[in-house]
Amino acid sequence: MAINKFSAGKLRYAGISFMLMLQPNSAFCATPEALDLSGHWIGFLALGLFATAYVLVVLEELLELRKSKPMMLAAALIWLAIALIYKSHGLSDLAETAIRHYVLDYSELFLFLIVSIAYINAMDERRVFDNLRAWLVNRGFSYRQLFWVTGLLAFFISAVSNNMTTAMLMCAVVMAVGKDNPRFVGISCVNTVVAANAGGAFCPFGDITTLMVWQKGMIEFWTFFNLFIPSVVNFLIPATIMHFAIPNARPAPIQVQIRTLRGAKRIVLLFLLTVLTAVGFQNSLQLPAAVGMMAGLTYLQLFGYFLHITHRDEPELSIDGVAGDHLPETGDGGNGLRFDVFHHLARMEWDTLLFFYGVVLCVGGLNFIGYLQHLSEFLYGELGATPANILVGIVSAVVDNIPVMFAILAMTPDMSEGQWLLVTLTAGVGGSLLSVGSAAGVALMGQAKGVYTFMTHLKWAPAIMLGYLGSVGAHFLINGSLF
Repeated sequence: MAINKFSAGKLRYAGISFMLMLQPNSAFCATPEALDLSGHWIGFLALGLFATAYVLVVLEELLELRKSKPMMLAAALIWLAIALIYKSHGLSDLAETAIRHYVLDYSELFLFLIVSIAYINAMDERRVFDNLRAWLVNRGFSYRQLFWVTGLLAFFISAVSNNMTTAMLMCAVVMAVGKDNPRFVGISCVNTVVAANAGGAFCPFGDITTLMVWQKGMIEFWTFFNLFIPSVVNFLIPATIMHFAIPNARPAPIQVQIRTLRGAKRIVLLFLLTVLTAVGFQNSLQLPAAVGMMAGLTYLQLFGYFLHITHRDEPELSIDGVAGDHLPETGDGGNGLRFDVFHHLARMEWDTLLFFYGVVLCVGGLNFIGYLQHLSEFLYGELGATPANILVGIVSAVVDNIPVMFAILAMTPDMSEGQWLLVTLTAGVGGSLLSVGSAAGVALMGQAKGVYTFMTHLKWAPAIMLGYLGSVGAHFLINGSLF
């Protein structure tokens, strides 16, 4: 059937229109830009809400108010204010798209973390960490030997575990052996905090900040290991200085026997397999690492099922003389003690995970309002990338490094691979400058109350600063080709 001239003309016009719609710079694809509300009362309100929430987070111990509550409330109110102003301008779709983007960012982080924490809790329940602690106590190390052993273990374990759990494990050993020597305990706690933070800086699994940078695709997984030597320098300089303040004596011997529960070693191997799965998903398949971690969670679920169907009583365990805990007489002999993956999910630090949610949405809101763009222009435009990234580490000694790093990722400054590694390093180790600068420091102040304090840590701040500057120098010296 012939097409008349008019119909052919309409088809040509429709075809041209369709092709124009496909062009990214076409007027047909133009979308309204986000409003700059940094000078608007909405912007000032958002800043006030975030600042108030953060003050309440800092005062968590004093107020006994969990940190997730003020941060989540601030996030809700900030986005409520944004939604109202955008709706009044007929731009509700823009606000909706923006918040969905930040919720997706958090979702990937959340799924990744729940798998990691589930494995750590499972290893804890199978008494892997208690067994390591008992082994260290039984070795009969001198104070100086124990100082270095706990520091080195904190450094390497925190590369795959979170720095708070690692620091608390080493602190338990230090307090058990050195309970009659407060000076040794205090200095060793400082060393543990520095080591745990340094160890978490060179591996994507070691810290939330490195994890965020990796998930954003700013740095490839194996590239992070270029920070290994700078991280070692960050740990070794202050540790060497503190070494001479450790008593050159040997504590009274302690003998404790702890047996791991059935399946402990296999769960450790499954965790390593899960890490490799996540890396493979991200690097080889270009799929989110969180998807690989969720696949790894099935390993633990299936192994938990195997432990369930092959359930049997286990040998009697001794009383933990280090912690003073009465252990169950049978490992998982009673129904209440059987291995259950969902039990480990329930034991998670939900307050911390929900705090991350509040941080991501609060900082995302401030970015959407326009503040981070202005801050980026000042830091990376006027100051320059190197001074700005070194300053980030010092700021993270006062302000938690998670909102700091998320803010930088939201700014997306145009930086070389070397600069992204630099800011990852400084944000990770900068929290060691003060005891309140990292989760590890805050946790140990509670665990070794009265022995490891803010002032105990502050006394060694100059030595820690030397380590901080040394690690930055080492990074420029070793990784100069990446800048």
